[in-house]
Amino acid sequence: MPVSVVVGGQYGSEGKGKTSLHIARTDPTVAAIIRVGGSNSGHIGVSKAGEHIALRQLPAGGIDGDHEILLPAGSYIDVELLLREIDLLGYDPARLMISPFAHIITADHKRWEAANGLGEAIGSTLSGTGAAVLSRVARGGGSLPDAVRAEDVPQLASFIGSTTTRARELLKSDRRLVIEGTQGFGLSSLHAEAWPKATSRDTTAAGFLAEAGLSPFDVDDVILVIRCHPIRVAGRQSGPLPHETTWDEIARRAGIDHDIREFTTVTKKERRVGDFDPEIVRQAIAVNRPSRIVLNHLDYVAAGDASEQPGAEALDYVQRVEGAIGQRIDLVGTSPASLIDRASLRVGA
Repeated sequence: MPVSVVVGGQYGSEGKGKTSLHIARTDPTVAAIIRVGGSNSGHIGVSKAGEHIALRQLPAGGIDGDHEILLPAGSYIDVELLLREIDLLGYDPARLMISPFAHIITADHKRWEAANGLGEAIGSTLSGTGAAVLSRVARGGGSLPDAVRAEDVPQLASFIGSTTTRARELLKSDRRLVIEGTQGFGLSSLHAEAWPKATSRDTTAAGFLAEAGLSPFDVDDVILVIRCHPIRVAGRQSGPLPHETTWDEIARRAGIDHDIREFTTVTKKERRVGDFDPEIVRQAIAVNRPSRIVLNHLDYVAAGDASEQPGAEALDYVQRVEGAIGQRIDLVGTSPASLIDRASLRVGA
């Protein structure tokens, strides 16, 4: 019963959406993409026409419109945002199913986060996702905004169905499901060393599987996605970043002559960036036990390596990362759209 789980190995923005889309395009057995979590992180995929599409509710793995999309019980949905993304992609509503038990992010949740200073305290995106998680757990207690289930929202009525039942039907037909996880291991509410500088959910493969309503026995593929230069969101309040550097310094060392600064999908603020830290990746490997590892942004290591055959400097970098984390890299990314099989790289080319 084949399920692939895509998980981040650092602090988010590792390229999980890109990886999910790669699996969807290259594995003909893929039937559905499952997106867990909320709208507090953006996933970017490059369409077949070359357009960079940023999504916060729908999975980037589904941008081609060729697969079903399931938003399971572990989803937190901003209704207006979701409907805008459906329109953006022109997605067939008949191919989207939402669990009745998914929870809704309301305007009250966003106001609660802003009023309680989460932006200043931990660098929160103030999307309302964390407050929606709290409301769900509080079960009507405390002074939190009301919790709302998807089944109680008239605008979503046509999408409501048992996502677990549908997933089980597809698995029984030996069709692959891809769970597109959000954020990164270093932000996990359970495992982040810098807690409370963390997110509101567990961001491991096991956590994503539980949110999707599936069994550990279903999984045959865990893909850990990392990047050469990990990032955190803007502001020192977002938490520590070992070996922090600057975008200008990365560009200088790599001989890159254009602006490579990155900005968050949600808040549009410049991301903090650091040099590769193997320790957080080793921790992520220990908890997630990945069957495959993707290393993205090899194009930030040496100018000219945004190609299908990176040069010797980039290949040497891959080998050093493999030695530092104790596991082989399986796919490397050299551009926003590319993922190359590690086995095809020629060492010393």
